[in-house]
Amino acid sequence: MSVQDLTAHSICKHKPYIPGKQPVISERIIKLNTNENPYPPTPKISELIVTQVNELHRYPNSSSSDLRETIANLHNVHPDQIIVGNGSDDILNLCVRCFSDSSKSIGMLDPSYSLYEVLGSLQGAKVIKYPFQNESFEIDSETITDSGCNLFFLTSPHAPTGRIYENLIFSTILQKYLGILVIDEAYADFAPTNALPLLNESENVIITRTLSKSYSLAGLRVGYAVASKEIIATLNKAREVYNVDRIAQFIAQVALQDRRYFEKITQKIISTREFVYQTFLEWQWTTYSSGTNFLFTRPVDSKGNHGKETAQALYQFLSDNNVFVRYFPSSELTSSFLRISIGKDEEMDIVINLLSKWKLVEQQN
Repeated sequence: MSVQDLTAHSICKHKPYIPGKQPVISERIIKLNTNENPYPPTPKISELIVTQVNELHRYPNSSSSDLRETIANLHNVHPDQIIVGNGSDDILNLCVRCFSDSSKSIGMLDPSYSLYEVLGSLQGAKVIKYPFQNESFEIDSETITDSGCNLFFLTSPHAPTGRIYENLIFSTILQKYLGILVIDEAYADFAPTNALPLLNESENVIITRTLSKSYSLAGLRVGYAVASKEIIATLNKAREVYNVDRIAQFIAQVALQDRRYFEKITQKIISTREFVYQTFLEWQWTTYSSGTNFLFTRPVDSKGNHGKETAQALYQFLSDNNVFVRYFPSSELTSSFLRISIGKDEEMDIVINLLSKWKLVEQQN
């Protein structure tokens, strides 16, 4: 029999997640397509990491207990309300494995983080996508409460727009929703609010976080969830025993404890984001007020043209000039926009100059 014949049916039909383009990094490249932090992590990591090298012959702590305690202290919850994973994607996968199957469906808004659908497909669960009705990207609470889905994923702030949601909408949902609500807060550290207070309102909410964005640890892969003790205990049943390695646990703990560096870098990114945001508004580009480390903007050329063709043209122009951003052509709500991660000030100056040049070129054409 062929490999295809022996492959599980769910894998044969499966379409894997495709991340943003990963160019070879060089001084000529400005990579603004995967929402990485442009700054390195706290220098305390390089000072202290040597202490762990001689311990690599030992298995890591299987439950990441020290790291969980650090996270619990940060959020003023019990360590038993924390689970740590190999990136927040690992946590999202645990949610799918524990709370969905062929008879328990998954809900998500569309457009949103496409990995939710990918994970549901691997689990053999029915994934129902509920489209946003317009470019306001408002969440309709009844859509979720009436969905009948066992598990529902929401991103807050929203991806890919960066839109900020108030906790009132989540509270309204949790009052009536009978399933498990996962609020993916990958970018919450760049927003003025977060969903953690909801833990005091409901036992059926899971809040996921990552250290990839605000802590500059995308290459390390550490994420976590905060939820009720009962939910965390359930997730732990499906967790791999040594899912987070010794070095990752140690580095994550050092990064989380250096609050001064974290706040300095986070505020710097927010400041740069707001400067670029105001620039786009001055150009009369429709741009969402963002609670993330990126901006979602509809480019307009000097002739006043905007739309899918204009966005595609600018995407190609930037790529030709070694600037990589993200384009989402699959939805009418996103096909006329570009998502631009916030880089260092000098990188964003180059980008703004390139955008100004593009507008001039378009005008001459």
